[in-house]
Amino acid sequence: MKPRVAITVGDPAGIGPEIARKAADDPRVRDVCEPVLYGPPAEARFTPGVLSAEAGRAAYDAICAATRDARAGRVAAIATAPVNKLAFAHAGLPWKGHTDLLAHLTGAPAAAMMFWSEPLKVVLASVHIPLAEVPRYLTRERLDGIIDIAARELPAVAGSGGAVRLALAALNPHAGEDGLLGDEEARVLAPAVAAARGRGIALEGPFPGDTVFVRATRGEFDAVIACYHDQGLIPVKLLAFGRAVNVTLGLPIVRTSVDHGTAFDIAGRGVADASSMVEATLLAARLGSIRR
Repeated sequence: MKPRVAITVGDPAGIGPEIARKAADDPRVRDVCEPVLYGPPAEARFTPGVLSAEAGRAAYDAICAATRDARAGRVAAIATAPVNKLAFAHAGLPWKGHTDLLAHLTGAPAAAMMFWSEPLKVVLASVHIPLAEVPRYLTRERLDGIIDIAARELPAVAGSGGAVRLALAALNPHAGEDGLLGDEEARVLAPAVAAARGRGIALEGPFPGDTVFVRATRGEFDAVIACYHDQGLIPVKLLAFGRAVNVTLGLPIVRTSVDHGTAFDIAGRGVADASSMVEATLLAARLGSIRR
């Protein structure tokens, strides 16, 4: 029996409804699952490309409905089209995106954003926070939690079935150059690596960010833990934009998503590329079948 996969349409003023429908109709998707669309009522009207609180609230409501059904077992997984963070804010919603919202809705103590692609897999130690706040945010406790989530859940996502080889990217240039360019590596990152290895996790680093992703693409590591959002997403999107999938680790449900935003500039024109939405749905179906 094919798993049922919820596909949320995201912000209804963006390209989400278009790519969600395209993904649901794709023969590759229908071969492996029964897609179910979650979005605002058919009579609801949103102007393409126009930011609004109403659209933000509609996206939120669809996510909540899909999450309820996933927790109740009515769907095996969720694949989400993109939401707009500013629309969420206009609607009075405190969450910056899917990851923190889903952790709240499911009661997960911690969640991590991971981007999966054939050439490169990346887990983010911090996500939607200003760059200036990253050094203070990266505490040992937070790093330990992200490392443990990655080691526990990446084997299923990667399809390896066994332990994965992880690398931790450094925060500072040249991994701090023995403290000359920053002390976070010696003070926080290296002790986190040593502690993880003591827990039996195959983790190495911290390695300079300008080389560690190259080493991963050459097969030396199965995934890289990046210190901040753009450090991890620039290499993924450079290598696999439109084919990468956002996976939330640490949840009691399966959730995948696209590797791009709401694209208000082309919304309503019928030209949006649904490739990442298709890939997200296919991966959701595979992970949902494993979890089930």
